[in-house]
Order: sequence, then structure tokens, then C-alpha cells
Amino acid sequence: MKVIENRKKFFILSLLIICIGFGFMFANAKAGRGALNWDVEFTGGTSMEIDMGGEYDLAELEEIIIEATDQQSPQIQQIIGTNAVEIKLQSIDSPTRVALLNGIWKIYPSAEVTEANDISGTVSGEMQQAAIKATLIAAVAMLIYISIRFKDFRAGGSAILALIHDVLVVLAAYAIFRIPVNNAFIAVVLTILGYSVNSTIVIFDRIRENKDNFKPNQMAERIDKSIGQTLARSINTSLTTLFTIGAIYFLGVPSIKEFALPMMVGIIAGAYSSICISGSIWYTLLPKAEKTTK
Repeated sequence: MKVIENRKKFFILSLLIICIGFGFMFANAKAGRGALNWDVEFTGGTSMEIDMGGEYDLAELEEIIIEATDQQSPQIQQIIGTNAVEIKLQSIDSPTRVALLNGIWKIYPSAEVTEANDISGTVSGEMQQAAIKATLIAAVAMLIYISIRFKDFRAGGSAILALIHDVLVVLAAYAIFRIPVNNAFIAVVLTILGYSVNSTIVIFDRIRENKDNFKPNQMAERIDKSIGQTLARSINTSLTTLFTIGAIYFLGVPSIKEFALPMMVGIIAGAYSSICISGSIWYTLLPKAEKTTK
């Protein structure tokens, strides 16, 4: 498998996907929809719990909310075992709230608001800071661990750069598919970081094990051989996980799908970066003497 020989192609493909994601962010921001579809948990907004008073149609309820509020991505979560729903929206003023309730009562006259709360920007700001801190702490801890484990700071650096690649690809998916950025976003990012670095370490371990089988100046051949030896394992692990998350996506409720879709993107990106990106970055960071082959 000639990964190192084709590394520039892999770098260009990754850069293209990430640039498309940033392009969508820019276009959405210019259109006034926001670069990302921030949920109320991050931006602040309105949360309402409504007892529908009987059976209801979720799609019809969504249409009522969109028409009354002009928000294209309201979050509607069914409360299992009841006829109640929890609705989360970007901040709405009193006339809009009245219009929303009148629209619901017109179709569902027995509906009753049991709880309504405004989520403050202070809480959302703390959540954003927590997400950034958690990601940075995880990245620094992995950088230190990998650098010590493989006795090469470049190995740790290449693994972290590959993880940044995965996060940016997932972020591109959030922008392209307008997936709400909420608490699940933090879980997705941290899960992908752990999953991807696990596959990368398996490959790096094999590269270290193959050290005695190659000359010091045959690093390209050594990396390619190691990736080929672990390729089946990397693909099979990713596929089995992808099938599981895929089943959750196709059978789950909307709130679960908001977690499963970016997870599937992250699993694919993690497998790709482990196989095609991490080793290539490590090779790129090596001194010229170790890149020369005979």
C-alpha cells in the first residue's frame, strides 16, 4: 500500500472537504442563518414543555412551529410515556410566542403549556468554554502520552494534527447538513478524538515493531508496510462501529439522529485519517535523512 507516495493527494482531498465545510459556514453566515446551526443550549433561547392533551402528529406540530416562528430547525422531543413534548427554539419575543401557542391551539385545542423557560446566554457561554477546555485538555494529554510512548514528539504531533483533521471534517458536516450544535456536539467531538487516536496508535505501534526490519532511511517503506499490516483491522473495526451507529440513526428519534449522523461522519473521517493522514504527517515531519530510500 503506497500511502506515503500518494500523501499529497490525501492532503489535498482532506483540505478540499474542510474548505467546502468552511464555504458552507461562510454562505450560511452571509444568508443570516448563522455559520453553524447553534442550539439554544449554546446561544440561549426558549424551552417549552407542552402537554398536547392527546395524540398528535409530530410532523404537523413541526410545521406549525416553523410557520409561527420562522425558525427552520426547531427541536421537538417527545416525552416517552406521555402526550407531552419539549420544544426548544432560538429566543422568541412575546408576540411570536402568542402566535405559536395560537397555532398549536387551533389544531390541538386541548394542548396546555406545563413549563416555559428562557435559557440565558451566561449558561450557554459556560458550556462553550467547557467544550473548548475539554477538547484542549484531551488533546494535550494525548500529545504527551503518544510522544512518551513512541519516544518521538513528531509522532505525538502528527497524531494530534490528524485529530484536528477529524474535528474539522465533523465541523464541516455540521455546517453542510445544518445539524444543531448542542450538548451532543461535545460528546461527538470527544468520542471521535478517543476513537480515532486508538486506531492511530495501533498503526504507530506496528511502525515501531517493524523498526528492526527496515533501515533507518527506509521510513516510507516501513510506514506503508505497517499500514498494510493493520489495514484489515482498521477497516473492520470502523465498519462494525459504523453499522451500529447507522442502525441507531435510521431507527432513532430526531434527538438521537443529531448525535448519530456526525458520529458516522467522524468514524469515517477517523478511519481515513488513521490510515492515510497520520502516518503521512509523521513522515513529512521527519528529517530528510530518514526520508531517503535506496
